[in-house]
Amino acid sequence: MDVVVTIALATICFTFNGTEECHSALVGTNKSPTPVGEFVIRKRPVPQKGYGGDILQFLETDKEIYAIHRVYLLNLKERRGERLKSNNLKEKFITNGCINVDPKVYEKLLDCCQNSKLVIK
Repeated sequence: MDVVVTIALATICFTFNGTEECHSALVGTNKSPTPVGEFVIRKRPVPQKGYGGDILQFLETDKEIYAIHRVYLLNLKERRGERLKSNNLKEKFITNGCINVDPKVYEKLLDCCQNSKLVIK
């Protein structure tokens, strides 16, 4: 079962309980792009505040960890919660390369899609 992120549309799609679902996501900017390609997503604990205790990591480099995680809300100036709900596509490009989703969407991904293939296009 694949999880598909379409950067141009700022969406994440996957199958949950036999039904395909697509949801809004926050993705990287031109300055800090979300990597494209095929990856495997793996749950990883994180102690830093703002991530809910874990992330679904899909890529690690010498400098960065890229993951799907609950929308990061600790920087109020970024208005990520509002941006995630916005109908304005331009507002969806704010992250440093990670994919931010609503906490309920993240919980579904934990249930269905750990160790699944992630396709980012």
